[in-house]
Amino acid sequence: MQPNLRLHNTLTRTKEAFAPVDPANVRMYACGPTVYDYAHIGNARPVIVFDVLYRLLRHLYGEAHVRYARNLTDVDDKINARAARDYPGLPLNQAIAKVTETTTAQFHADVDALGNLRPDEEPRATGHIEEMKAIIERLIARGVAYVAEEHVLFHVPAVAGMKQAPRYGSLARRSLDEMISGARVDVAPYKRDPMDFVLWKPSREGVDPGWPSPAGIATPGRPGWHIECSAMSMKALLEPFGGGLSCDDPARNVFDIHGGGIDLVFPHHENELAQSCCAFGGEGGAPLMANYWMHNGFLQVEGEKMSKSLGNFVTINELLATEKFGGRTWPGEVLRLAMLRTHYRQPIDWTVKALEEAEKTLLDWAAAVGDSAAGEVSPAVLDALSDDLNTSQVLAELHALRKAGDFAGLKASLDLLGIALPAIAASTIDPALRAKVDGLIAARLDARRAKNFAESDRIRDELAAMGIALKDGKDPATGEAITTWDLKR
Repeated sequence: MQPNLRLHNTLTRTKEAFAPVDPANVRMYACGPTVYDYAHIGNARPVIVFDVLYRLLRHLYGEAHVRYARNLTDVDDKINARAARDYPGLPLNQAIAKVTETTTAQFHADVDALGNLRPDEEPRATGHIEEMKAIIERLIARGVAYVAEEHVLFHVPAVAGMKQAPRYGSLARRSLDEMISGARVDVAPYKRDPMDFVLWKPSREGVDPGWPSPAGIATPGRPGWHIECSAMSMKALLEPFGGGLSCDDPARNVFDIHGGGIDLVFPHHENELAQSCCAFGGEGGAPLMANYWMHNGFLQVEGEKMSKSLGNFVTINELLATEKFGGRTWPGEVLRLAMLRTHYRQPIDWTVKALEEAEKTLLDWAAAVGDSAAGEVSPAVLDALSDDLNTSQVLAELHALRKAGDFAGLKASLDLLGIALPAIAASTIDPALRAKVDGLIAARLDARRAKNFAESDRIRDELAAMGIALKDGKDPATGEAITTWDLKR
């Protein structure tokens, strides 16, 4: 059966049926972290969102037919500053290596704890310098980049002369004045146009790492930020399938999905799109870098923008391992479910209350599922996921499975989402006891709806005598009254 996947495309601002370039080799790229410090909870959102999409694609097309690449940026001024601060006695390159290796290991540990699969490819910027230089040389040869004062700059107005390339600004859909303002344009005398952006720049001796420069520049240099992802996506998702700079067939120089946070649309993804479209394919370039561009919304904390100055800046690690947020630690599966309660394109408010509700839901599901084996993924869950990752609807369908007693379907659907159930494991709760407790709780809920409070209190007392602790609340998806339970410790 043909998958019925629909995705919202930032480039067209519409929800489109997903048609991969090659169904046997579905390809997705997402922008990853700059590895200089702990990843904050906002960084976790795209990791979780595109992990869910990765899992869905594997379910629809087969694990062997999906390739997911997520990069690591390990060339950056913040990395250089951290290296100089933390390892002042080491040579620059060794200090930088220590910072990036330590930070990458911490990032992996933190996002693994959130239930994310590792991507198939995790390219590093420093491992793709030669590919960046090759793309830069190609852009210079095509007249869309130029050398000025030991820099190489992409000349934005030249995009209009590349017949197959999309108009610059088509991804962000901004006017020239808005783009100049949004890019915080560096006014440099060597620029031909204010919108021109850096592909390569000279390194400062003793401050920056450096590599032999392209285009005959004598001074060692380093890449600009935007060129990195063009090079890494080319190496991971084009060259293995016959594309890349040696290929003039535009159809081979496009992959399926490019993802990231909404903050990356401009200038980062706009510039990636421009330089990749101008570099690849025939003389007119490739028509698109990726067919579908997807972006997750912003995250705020307790109703405010997250910032260190407000004291509400929180890292993934702090949530997992400290009592900074809500006076306690939080399991990774709780953080993951809380993140998925909001549709990925909408802003999300990260609150203690949302985490508490997510945990309550997980405990209820865990008590219900017990040691049930996973069955088949619910078609309703799959339909909701296939509708542009509509996780809000997915949650409603999961609650429906719980209410209907389809615990095998609930377990399979949670597995697809990468949500592990807490280890209150039903192996420690007798199945007969669990069935009796669920029945009494259902009868108590019926009594409360009928305002028969004497019967409701009687059942509560009976459960208490059995050593059962009840927690009354509301289903966050439907607003209906629910009761979760656990054995008293």
